[in-house]
Amino acid sequence: MGFSPCPNDTFIFDAMVHGRIDTEDLEFDYCLADVEELNRRAFKNELDITKMSYFAYALAAKDYLILDSGSALGHRNGPLLISKQRMDLSNIAHARIAIPGRYTTANMLFSIAWPEAQNKTEYLFTDIERALLNDEVDAGLIIHETRFTYYKKGLHKVADMGEYWEKLTRLPIPLGTIVINKRIPNETALKVNRIIRRSLEFAYHNSMASYDFVVANAKEMESDVMNNHIKLFVNKFTINLGKEGRKAIIELFNRAGEKGIIPELPEKIFLTSL
Repeated sequence: MGFSPCPNDTFIFDAMVHGRIDTEDLEFDYCLADVEELNRRAFKNELDITKMSYFAYALAAKDYLILDSGSALGHRNGPLLISKQRMDLSNIAHARIAIPGRYTTANMLFSIAWPEAQNKTEYLFTDIERALLNDEVDAGLIIHETRFTYYKKGLHKVADMGEYWEKLTRLPIPLGTIVINKRIPNETALKVNRIIRRSLEFAYHNSMASYDFVVANAKEMESDVMNNHIKLFVNKFTINLGKEGRKAIIELFNRAGEKGIIPELPEKIFLTSL
């Protein structure tokens, strides 16, 4: 099982990987990695259960199904395009853009909004602010905790991809998903989905239980940033995608497919009961 060291993921998965809840006789070996690394490992079919970007999932859908619990969707929590010098939207098409990985949902959304912007360079998401300050790029897509701190470094918001998406569709923005490999029997996959939900519900009702695990992997993140991160990315859609969450995911894939960003997906992409 793979998930990121970001506070929302460690908050969600702490109880299930540390035996704080009923795991229905399943045991989990886990690794923590940046989501782009997890994406690439999924492409190699290395992981049974993993966090993935939706862009990456579209390229690995033949091997994985989307679980109902654990995803990151929401309102007003999308990636931000920022710059060192104030930038007009008309200049984005020809700007040098830093992206937090080719297969990230951030890049997928940006590609839907500005398909003509092709001068992109991949960076680890934590290095994008530095790249901007060093004038290596003109603008950068930031995700995770950097969206809470960029302004402290004198950087400016150019565009909010979440606002763009919500104006376009009036739907929550899909960011990251939890998927399970199709080689896992359906009955076991349904167990995993229940366990993730149980783990999240435990975290909600015992918020301090996951504290040490969250802090240990938060990379010296300030406590208020860490808490805001969890509040923003863990919500009702994380507990269960529901009809609205599934609709938003399908809409994202349809929009990207229309622009030729992703290939046609299999008919079945969500885990369903027997």
